[in-house]
Amino acid sequence: MGNGDIRVRGLAARAGGWSARHRWAAVGIWVLFVALAMGLGSAAGRVDVKDSDQLKGETHTAARIVEDAGIDEPAGESVLLQARGGGLKATDPEFRDAVDAVVRAVEGTGRVTEVTSPYDTKTISKDGRSALVQFDMRGESDTAGERIEPVLEAVEGVQQEHRSLRIEEIGGASMMKTFDDAFGDDFKKAEYSAVPVALGILLIAFGALVAALLPVLLAITAIMATMGLMGVVSHVMPMSDTANSVMLLVGLAVGVDYCLFYLRREREEREAGRDAQTALRIAAATSGRAIVVSGVTVCVAMAGMLFTGLAEFEAMGLASLMVVAVAMVGSVTVLPALLSLLGERVEKGRLPFLGRRRRSGGRQDSRFWTAVLRRVLAKPVVAVVVAAGALLAISAPALGMKTQQLTLDQEFGDSLPIVQTYNRLNDAFPGGSEPAEVIVKARDINAPEVKSALADFRDRAISSGASRGPVEIKLHDTQNVAFVYVPLVGGSDQDKAGASLDTLRDEVRPATLGKVDGVEAPITGQVAGSKDFNDQLAGAVVPVFAFVVVFAFVLMLLSFRSLTIAITSIVLNLLSVGAAYGILVAVFQHGWGASLVGAEGVGAIITWLPLFLFVILFGLSMDYHVFVVSRIREARLRGLATKDAIRHGVVTTAGVVTSAAVIMVAVFAIFGTLSMQSMKQMGVGLAAAVLIDATIIRGVLLPAVMALLGERNWYLPKWLHRLPDLTHDETPQAVAAPAARDDEGEPLKV
Repeated sequence: MGNGDIRVRGLAARAGGWSARHRWAAVGIWVLFVALAMGLGSAAGRVDVKDSDQLKGETHTAARIVEDAGIDEPAGESVLLQARGGGLKATDPEFRDAVDAVVRAVEGTGRVTEVTSPYDTKTISKDGRSALVQFDMRGESDTAGERIEPVLEAVEGVQQEHRSLRIEEIGGASMMKTFDDAFGDDFKKAEYSAVPVALGILLIAFGALVAALLPVLLAITAIMATMGLMGVVSHVMPMSDTANSVMLLVGLAVGVDYCLFYLRREREEREAGRDAQTALRIAAATSGRAIVVSGVTVCVAMAGMLFTGLAEFEAMGLASLMVVAVAMVGSVTVLPALLSLLGERVEKGRLPFLGRRRRSGGRQDSRFWTAVLRRVLAKPVVAVVVAAGALLAISAPALGMKTQQLTLDQEFGDSLPIVQTYNRLNDAFPGGSEPAEVIVKARDINAPEVKSALADFRDRAISSGASRGPVEIKLHDTQNVAFVYVPLVGGSDQDKAGASLDTLRDEVRPATLGKVDGVEAPITGQVAGSKDFNDQLAGAVVPVFAFVVVFAFVLMLLSFRSLTIAITSIVLNLLSVGAAYGILVAVFQHGWGASLVGAEGVGAIITWLPLFLFVILFGLSMDYHVFVVSRIREARLRGLATKDAIRHGVVTTAGVVTSAAVIMVAVFAIFGTLSMQSMKQMGVGLAAAVLIDATIIRGVLLPAVMALLGERNWYLPKWLHRLPDLTHDETPQAVAAPAARDDEGEPLKV
C-alpha cells in the first residue's frame, strides 16, 4: 500500500480529509460562521440574568415582588461618625456639629435624597460613641458608583474640619466605586495577559511563530463566535458577565489544547518521513478523534451546571459548553485546511535557539518521563501505592471543607480602607452594613392590621434577640409594598447572622406578619441570599455529580469499548478533583502556606467554587486522559505488548500534554494573583488540579494502573458488545499493519 493510499474511517478523519481537499472552502465557511455569529449576536444584544432569577426560594420571591412593583431600590449610603478615643459622645455639641455638617455637605452635592439624622432615626450605637447619617443616591442604583465622587469629597471635607472624630462613608455606591478603582481592571488585565502568556509558551513548545500562532488564532476565533452566539442564546437563557469570563477561560484552554494536540501529531508524522497529505490524514484519524471524544465529554461535564437551578451556573454551563463545541468543530475542520494551505510554511518564523528540537522529532521533551516511566513500569504496585497515597493525603483536608459567601473583609482583607470602615460599622452596629430586608406585599399596605403587624414585627425582631435595632420601615404606598430593614445580630459572622435570620423567618414572621391574610413577607438580603444559595446548591450537588460521572462513564465506555478504561477514567478524575479540593481547604481555610498566595485569614471556601471546580476540572482533565489513552490504544492495535504500548503512549504524548498543562496552569495562575479571594481561590484550585492531573495522574498513576491491569484494560463483557462502536477511527498505521495480538498470541479485540 502506498504512502498516499492509506484509508481511514470516522467522523474526525472524514472531516479532516474533506477540509484538506477543500481547504479554501473550509476556511471560508469558518470565517463566515465567526462573522455571522458575531453579527447576529451584536444585532440581538445580550440579555443578562435578572436579580429575580438569580435564586429560588424567598430571595427569588422578594426580587419578583420588587420587580413587579416597578420599584427601583436606590443605592443606600451611610456616613459613620465615631469618636476617636473614649471621651466624646454623640450627645456632645461637637459631635452634633459634625453630624449637622455631614448632613449639609451631602445635601449640598445635589446627588442624594432622603438624608436622615441619627438623632431622628436613633442610629446611635449602644455605647453612644458612634452614629450614622444615612441617605440614598439619586438615579439608578447600578450606576450610582459613577456619581458618588462628589459625595465622598464632601464627606472628606467634613473629616478635615473635625479631626477629633472619625468620619467615613460606606454603602453600595461607595463600595462599587472603590472596587472598580482598585480591581476594575484586574479581570481585564488577567484576560488580556492570558493570550500573550499562552503564545509565549507555544513559541517555546513549537519553536516557530506560525505554528505557535495557529492554536491562539483558533481559540480567539472560537471565543469570538461564542460571544456572538451567547447574545442570541441569551434571549432564551440569560447570560452574565461571570459567564463571559468563564467562557473566555475555558475557550482559551480547550481551543489551544485541541489545536496543540492536532498540530503536534501532524508535525510528528512529517518529521517521521511521511508526506504532508499522509501526515495530515494520520493526525485527523488519531488526534482528531481524541479531540472529538474529549470535546463531547467536556460538553457533557459543562452541561451538568444546567441541573443546579441557579441562573448564574446555568449561564456559565451553557456558555462553556458552546465554546468547547465551537473549538472542537474548528479543530477538526478549519485547522486541517489551514495546515494543508500552509504546508512547510507552518515552520516559518523559527526561533534559532530552539531549532534543534524540531530535528529531534520533539522527543527531547519526553526524556524526563521516559526515566520516570522506566521506574513506574518496573514497580507498578509501588507507584500506585505512593501516588494514590499522596493524592489521598492531599485530598484529606477536603473532608472538613467549610463553604460560605465571603464577607467583605474575607474577600478583600485589609487592603482597602473601606474594609476597615465595614468592620468598624459592624462592631458599632451589628449587622448594620448588611441588614436583612423584609419585602412586605399587601392588598393595602396602610390597612390597620398590616400597620399593626409591621410594628409588632419591628418590636419582636429586637425582643427575640435577632436584632439590636434600629429596625427601619419604608412604605411605598402606591405599590402597596413596605421594605423593612433589620440589622442582624452576628454582623459579619455568617453563622451567627444566619441563626438570627432563622429566628426572623421561623419565629418572628409567623407570629406577626404571617397572621395577616393576603400578606407576603419574604426575607432577603446578603445573609438570606447566601443561605438560600447554599440550600439550593446543596440540593443540586448530587444530581450534578451523578449526571457528570454517569455520562462521562458512558462516553468513555463507547469511545474505547472497555469497561476497565471507563471505570479507571472516572476514578482517576475523581482523585484529581479531590486533590484540588484538599489544596483549597488547606490553603484558604486552614491557612497552610496562605501567605504565599496572599490568602491569610479567609477561613472558608466561596460557596459556588466546589461544584464549579468539579464540573470544569472533570471536563478539562478528560482532554489529557483521552489523548494519552487513545495513543496507548493505538500502539496496542499496532501489535505492541501492553507495557510497551503504555510506554509509547505516555512518552509520545508527554511533550504535548506538558505544553498544554503549562499553558493552562499559567493562565489559571494569573487569576490566582487577583486581589479578590474568590477569584484567587478559583485560579489556585484550577492551576493546582491541572498540574496534578498532568503529572501525578497521567505520568505515574495512569501507566502504573494500566500496567497492573494488563490485558484487562480492554475488558468488555459480552453482554455489552451490542453497544454502539465509536472506536472506528483506526490509526492509518494499523490499517496497513498485521492484526494485533495479545500477550498470549490471540487476536486483540481492543
